[in-house]
Amino acid sequence: MAQGIRKQVHRWALTFTRPRDPEPLPVTFDRRRVYVLPTRFGLFYAILVATMLLGGLNYNNNPALLLALLLGGTGLASLVAAQLQLSGLSITTVDAEPVPAGQMMLLHVHAKAVDGRTRRGLQVALDPNHDSPVLLDLTLGHGQAQLLIPTSQRGWLELPRVRIDTRHPLGLARAWSHVWPQTPLLVYPRPETDGPPLPEGAGEDAKARIHPSGEDLHHLRTYRHGDSRRTIAWKPSARHESLLVREYQQPAGADIVLEWHSLAGLPHETRISRIARWVDDAERDGRRYRLALPAQPAIGPSQGPGHRHDCLRALALMPDG
Repeated sequence: MAQGIRKQVHRWALTFTRPRDPEPLPVTFDRRRVYVLPTRFGLFYAILVATMLLGGLNYNNNPALLLALLLGGTGLASLVAAQLQLSGLSITTVDAEPVPAGQMMLLHVHAKAVDGRTRRGLQVALDPNHDSPVLLDLTLGHGQAQLLIPTSQRGWLELPRVRIDTRHPLGLARAWSHVWPQTPLLVYPRPETDGPPLPEGAGEDAKARIHPSGEDLHHLRTYRHGDSRRTIAWKPSARHESLLVREYQQPAGADIVLEWHSLAGLPHETRISRIARWVDDAERDGRRYRLALPAQPAIGPSQGPGHRHDCLRALALMPDG
């Protein structure tokens, strides 16, 4: 109950802090964006110093007054030092690799010290879910922090505010600032867990491709580091006085066509999940495939990480059914 009330108050307080809208990166913190408040230990410290000051005044104890003033000055200096840890800090980029919906996305927050000053004790977290902050190491003048952010549905993921704070140097005050990235992140569709196998290939005739597990000998080539000893052709190697390796070939199979209209009758999201699974299966098997979606040009045929990203991106950004 108390934690829920605390989070509601925190969300209400965010409406009065900068930035109030998403902003493009990079962003450099200045004094107008840095907020400083005492910690619980800082409040106890202030009460202790005030008690010492009152006691010194009451008993006209000059050493006690001097100590109280020195401790008070130290506390005020720590407020300035905490603010300077964030002032001049630049958040350059916030990015992440796309993941299927339902998985945790690893968020990279890149930062650097514009003025060259050393920063210590910086932590990064997502607001309002700031239960597990991570350390931002800027000992080299630049660095990054990695945060885990949950995903629930395909498409663009709007990022929340990212909070950078510190309690350095004495822990008496906490200085913090926010950055609110304007660029959303892409979330792939959730692939179907159980479903039919890949459809049969279509299009051009099957062509042979070089593959170490093939059946037909294709040619001999010079040995390269990492080749299996079983593929070495010992007799030809002895004749040529250098190691030669057998290269085999096997049929590559015809291109696979992942056709949206071939799944007529299935629910909209089920179609997307099944095609996303077929894309991963085709990549795993090393097959060339083409994606045909309604109201947009066909993608491929091709294969590889770039082609996979293009296909899953098109599926992720399809309109809701």
